[in-house]
Amino acid sequence: MSVVVIEFITVDGVVSDPDGSAGTPLGGWAFRYGPEAVAGDKFRLGRTLDDGVLLLGRATWQLFARLWPGRADPFSVRMNAVPKLVASRTLTAADTSAWANSRLLDGDPAEAVKSERRDVVVAGSLSVVDRLRAADLVDEYRLLSFPVVLGTGRRLFPGEGPHADLECLAAEQVGAAVLTRYRRAAR
Repeated sequence: MSVVVIEFITVDGVVSDPDGSAGTPLGGWAFRYGPEAVAGDKFRLGRTLDDGVLLLGRATWQLFARLWPGRADPFSVRMNAVPKLVASRTLTAADTSAWANSRLLDGDPAEAVKSERRDVVVAGSLSVVDRLRAADLVDEYRLLSFPVVLGTGRRLFPGEGPHADLECLAAEQVGAAVLTRYRRAAR
């Protein structure tokens, strides 16, 4: 089992509001580069979506639950079929019926990940990522970096966060962005 975090990110490390749905003044920065920059399996998840589980925080789950169910392209079919764990203190089981294969987590996401046998993909969901990173559970980061500097917003790696040594596995240009893959460095 491994934990893979996927994020749209700016050159200065900001991950907040890449699609503009949160209504922040600088939001929508990733989507300014057109659908080819963000559509499909840009994070190269492949079979991980077939065999793994998607872990989402409430806000990301609610956004995705509005977007993915009505789509039928091959990547959307995978996103709709993958089991989804939802970390939320406010949603109910009835709420999660809005997107197939979704269920609420009982308790702490880090504890749920520790008992998971499948690979776990965390998309967006910065509060969940923060908890997993604090518990030293993130094995890999797949970051789609866009050529923009915002100067403000929530960063994936905040200045007060824990130290981490990473090893670069790959870097490739994907349209206007660059997909980088980092894994936890050997200890």
